[in-house]
Amino acid sequence: MKLSIVFLSLVIPCVTAVLAEDLAELKPLMTVPDQVVLQDDFSQPGPFNKKHWGARQGTQWKVEEGVLRGRPSTPEYQAKKKDHFGYEPRISAPITPSPFMAKFSVRFTGGSETNIVPFVEFGHHVCRLRLSADGLELLADGETVRVAQVKEFKPEPSKWLHFLVEMKGDEVVIQIAGGPTLHARHECFAKAVASGGNGLGFAGPKGGMVEIDDVTLSTVKAEELPTWKARRAAFPPFTPLEVKAKKAK
Repeated sequence: MKLSIVFLSLVIPCVTAVLAEDLAELKPLMTVPDQVVLQDDFSQPGPFNKKHWGARQGTQWKVEEGVLRGRPSTPEYQAKKKDHFGYEPRISAPITPSPFMAKFSVRFTGGSETNIVPFVEFGHHVCRLRLSADGLELLADGETVRVAQVKEFKPEPSKWLHFLVEMKGDEVVIQIAGGPTLHARHECFAKAVASGGNGLGFAGPKGGMVEIDDVTLSTVKAEELPTWKARRAAFPPFTPLEVKAKKAK
């Protein structure tokens, strides 16, 4: 993990090691990783790899200071739009396989939260983790159903979060280093095929910034870990709750 140059250079090695250990301590619970399709620590500054990432809603992204950093669209872009203004930085990785395992670090800085952002999603409008001052909310099927919730974990603004996410069939497991592990099932998860805007995606606070680092995306093998059945049974039950009506087709 690379840090901003505002930190003293003598501090960087110690802090970097701690952050790397936070991510490294996360191990798969459900899946057996197979082939790595993307691995990037964003060590080379410049434009992002458009074969791996797709900026959304005209938002501005580039690799700088060792991270993939996103900012809102320009005022000029926003003035031309009737919707999808790009008020918050958004990006996705259509290279994400399906099913998949993903490890990454992300930080949301500045701006303000809304009833939609910031979030991390897995398949566009398929499985979305919203982060707010009220905790974590996992939404499925076009954000119509809440499939998991953790009110006790309230992400701190401008603090790095380290994730390991596994999605296979109708299940998703989301681990956060030093935080909770969420598990949910929904039939729509099996439809999260990586194409177009699908795959791993991020949206930052309104008017704020997103920083992404240490991303690894892998395919997974057909078999599950032998300990998964018992681990799955240990999760507390959660009754899915419809939070808004589905749009008519």
